[in-house]
Amino acid sequence: MGDMDVTTLYSIGELSRRTGLSVRTIRFYSDSGVVAPTTRSPAGYRLYDLDALLRLELLRTLRELGMDLPTIQRVLDRELSVAEVAAAHADAMDVQIRTLQLRRSVLRVVASRGSSPEETKLMHRLTQLSGEERRRLIDDFMDGTFGTVDADPAAVAMVRAATPDLPDDPTGEQVTAWVELAELVGDEDFRARMRRTAVRQAAGRPLDIECDAGEELMEFTRQKVAEAMEAGIDPLNDRGAPVIDDLVHRFAEVLARTPDTEFRDWMAQQFEETHDPRVDRYWQLVWIVNGWHVVPNLIPVYPWLIQALRNSRDA
Repeated sequence: MGDMDVTTLYSIGELSRRTGLSVRTIRFYSDSGVVAPTTRSPAGYRLYDLDALLRLELLRTLRELGMDLPTIQRVLDRELSVAEVAAAHADAMDVQIRTLQLRRSVLRVVASRGSSPEETKLMHRLTQLSGEERRRLIDDFMDGTFGTVDADPAAVAMVRAATPDLPDDPTGEQVTAWVELAELVGDEDFRARMRRTAVRQAAGRPLDIECDAGEELMEFTRQKVAEAMEAGIDPLNDRGAPVIDDLVHRFAEVLARTPDTEFRDWMAQQFEETHDPRVDRYWQLVWIVNGWHVVPNLIPVYPWLIQALRNSRDA
């Protein structure tokens, strides 16, 4: 058959050859009214003109892009433009891609950690939350923690400025951090701790023990603890005992106290006012989830100090 022109009529077989669609598929589209025959031959066979051929080619393209038949029908009938449908479909595919990326991240975490069935289900459930649902989870935490008339505006602003936002294609570390964070913000004890420490952190007021000990001793303390952290010394390990013993004696001398168990407990309580370990863990998780670069020099030293004081007291 020669080149196509507006007067040429095509049988279903010819349409099949030109479009790559099966005869059965073309017959289905024809019976559905999506691409109706132009006329019929004297023997009753369906014949299609150039417009029908072009409709079929567009239909095939849109189907391969994943569009449903009712939407394609509206495009072919010019109720919707191809551009409008393509934009909507691209948005829908973006959502699907983000979901698949998140599932892939969860599977990688499960594979690397050898997670139990219960942990796997928890990770899947929490990461399946949409972006809006994840924001609602954090909003609920904010309202439950600071949603009172006497809430400190500076504290609220500080916490909201660092809202955790899990990316569309998170790393395994970010998935793990998000799961831990989601569990943490739902804990009432943690909310009380956050409420207590955030006010003082936002105000930037020094602790009473910092003022009483003096800047020289506090700088020495920060330096020694930072060195211990950089050396990888666990505050719950005996290797940290010499560091903490020396610091306790220095504080006791300056404050005219006895360096006993009671004094160590008092020191831990003083530093916990703005550096509760669970609150510091929250901030660490937020930085991981958001993919922010952690500057080693800005990592707080008090959590290590508090744990070491508690450990030496219980030893």
